[in-house]
Amino acid sequence: MSRPVLFERHVANPILTASDWPYPVNTVFNPGATVGPDGETVLLVRVEDRSGVSHFGVARSQDGYTRWKIEPEPVFTPERDGTHETWGVEDPRITKVGDRYLIAYTAFSSGGPLVALAETRDFRTFERLGPVMVPEDKDAALFPTKFGDRWALIHRPVISPATRVVGHIWLSYSPDLLHWGEHRVVIPARSGAHWDAEKVGIGPPPLEIPEGWLVLFHGVKVTAAGGVYRVGTALLDRNDPLRLLGRSDEWVFGPLTEYERSGDVPDVVFPTGWILEDDGDTLRVYYGAADTCVAVATTRVSTLLEHMAETCACGTRHELDDGCPCTVEPKASQSGSVT
Repeated sequence: MSRPVLFERHVANPILTASDWPYPVNTVFNPGATVGPDGETVLLVRVEDRSGVSHFGVARSQDGYTRWKIEPEPVFTPERDGTHETWGVEDPRITKVGDRYLIAYTAFSSGGPLVALAETRDFRTFERLGPVMVPEDKDAALFPTKFGDRWALIHRPVISPATRVVGHIWLSYSPDLLHWGEHRVVIPARSGAHWDAEKVGIGPPPLEIPEGWLVLFHGVKVTAAGGVYRVGTALLDRNDPLRLLGRSDEWVFGPLTEYERSGDVPDVVFPTGWILEDDGDTLRVYYGAADTCVAVATTRVSTLLEHMAETCACGTRHELDDGCPCTVEPKASQSGSVT
């Protein structure tokens, strides 16, 4: 049975490459995305310089697709003085809260990657809030609202390098954005031959829709030729994000074009930002392709929900608000502290 095309790649892809940058760099990829204070689309782009260390640059566009204006200098550089950012800053996810933009990013310390937070109001000056998860942990994003009086963070710790399944998506709570606890697995990596059998990680920050929290996540399958990064969908309960309402059994977006299959890390599509259009249905999804360039694709919330209901990982078609009977693997790691 044929499946519909769920994501439409833009004809101008890749929309940003190293050759577009105003100073010499190796690659540009994995951007956080938001609507800025002036109504422009703002991308906070991971820029890897020619030493191999990453910093963040900013690109702005009126239509979100073309005529990008790139800041002539880095806007967020790592503090390489023996701190948690010694080896760079990577993969920002942007969550807008009021007039603040909260940024969860991977800080690459000499002890491994960890999760850190920062905030800005204009994408010109930034305040570091500091590390919030210890190594090894990455792929983090904040929810844009509190649950009761607590913030919620999705992230991906490495559970155990000795096990075949190395990473699930976890959720943690905090009263103040600094102290985190009540850690639980919310979307587990599967096993066997599944496309998301090795590890999973959050894509853009969760998107609040009437049905709940829509999530894009990447999954990795290791093949004889290396790992392949593809994208799936999930839906979390609006009031209790630990409650999984549905999860796509199939991947919905994978590397297909030359710029996605060939680069510093081949066969990777890695979404880290999205913007919901004014119609409340159309999504612009910004992603890194092959760890080399930035691309954008469009999809619809309604299409993703319909596809998820029809191809849920539990193996049955069910209404998403009923909750999903998908098996959590492995159950032994469903709860516990990782910090």
